[in-house]
Amino acid sequence: MTRIFCIIMLLSAALAASAAKVKRPGPKTYAYRYQLVDKQGSPYSLDKPHRFLSRKSLERRQRQGLSLDSTDLPVSRHYLRQFETEGIEVIGTSRWQNTVLALSADSLALARLAQLPCVAGARCVFVAPDSIEKQENIRWTVHDNFNKWDSVKNDPLGMARPQLEMLGGDRLHEAGYRGRGMTIAILDGGFQNYDRIPAFRATRILGLRDLVPASISTPGKTPDADAARRIDHGTKVLSAMAAQAPEVVMGSAPEAAYWLLRCEEPSFEQPIEEDFWAMAAEMADSLGVDVINSSLGYYTFDDDRGSYRLQELDGRTAHISREAALLARKGIVLCNSAGNSGMGQWKKIGVPADAPDILTIGAITPDRRLASFSSVGPSQDGRVKPDVVAQGAPAVLISGRGTLVRDMGTSFSTPIVCGLTACLWQALPTKTALEIINLVRRSASDYAEPTNIFGYGVPDFSKASMTTDL
Repeated sequence: MTRIFCIIMLLSAALAASAAKVKRPGPKTYAYRYQLVDKQGSPYSLDKPHRFLSRKSLERRQRQGLSLDSTDLPVSRHYLRQFETEGIEVIGTSRWQNTVLALSADSLALARLAQLPCVAGARCVFVAPDSIEKQENIRWTVHDNFNKWDSVKNDPLGMARPQLEMLGGDRLHEAGYRGRGMTIAILDGGFQNYDRIPAFRATRILGLRDLVPASISTPGKTPDADAARRIDHGTKVLSAMAAQAPEVVMGSAPEAAYWLLRCEEPSFEQPIEEDFWAMAAEMADSLGVDVINSSLGYYTFDDDRGSYRLQELDGRTAHISREAALLARKGIVLCNSAGNSGMGQWKKIGVPADAPDILTIGAITPDRRLASFSSVGPSQDGRVKPDVVAQGAPAVLISGRGTLVRDMGTSFSTPIVCGLTACLWQALPTKTALEIINLVRRSASDYAEPTNIFGYGVPDFSKASMTTDL
């Protein structure tokens, strides 16, 4: 009887899984990433950077004594015209890595473009799947009020106090550093109801941008303006930093300004998402942000197409990691989640968590034990990873329906650290991105004896804010 029951359950699960899949609309398409040889023929020059970079971006570099270089120049328009042939759609570029992303239903035409004299190398990064998971309906209902038991009377931090107090964030806030004047970009997969949740009414949200082209996310359909609002992962991440609901929950940087950048497509997992992430990082630079939160990471892809091996976690192999490693040189601090593979066969961090000159964040419990799911380091070339850890098992957040929830993941320990990093930079405005990264590491509990589990340990942002030297 038990065996029959198990067989029935397995068949039911299989049927449910198959029912959840639907035929992907639109034609079968492919995308290639092309590495260009140089930037010759570009109308831009480093002598006139205001033509391709925003004032805020230039001021951030100037403030930190950072000079422009060839990576800042846009991809050559002369070369781009050679890709714009019939049936080929250029869907993105990376100026920092000098690449072009092109899409077509003709894979042979894409392969032929690799023979152009301006192309140094090419790689297929996307093959349209035949079927995708059925997209759930967007839950538009938003709760206007919290439950009475969700509040802590006379405590402005509310239920978020433990996760902020652990990092000295409460003292940083009491000293007046709550992120004012700092701009944070959130790179994520969706921001459901971010503009309708009462806890964000006082938040300075500067805008939402979708870096996933409609030809990828909604092929064969009218572009879906709600694609960036379909899931609430990014909403929860935003809440860890930006929520302002006194006595219920307070974010780690409630007075900062925010850009919401969607660069993750939840219907598949393919290398092209590294390109979307790179496009979002460069947009964040152009928008003049100071800090980036990325609760995204990769190591395995659908059909094992382009999946990484452990020996490639060196911060130099993955396209996304090379991009991440450049951010500090542009004056931006990246806080990236370590990953949630600690209980699986992989166990290690993913990409871009392996990149140098960023803050990679793991997750711990309220009693400072490592969360069993939190990915471990070090990087393959021996650098300490994760860099630091924070509470993420669980973290107190706000869902896409406006309710108080407790959720698990390095996705949620990361924004707690990211917001406080912005507050720290507000307190120490003359520091560079690299100096802020080093201050966070140095303030941590295990800085003298780092491990591949906790990294440098639990940071103390109040302590870091009172540091006068490096």
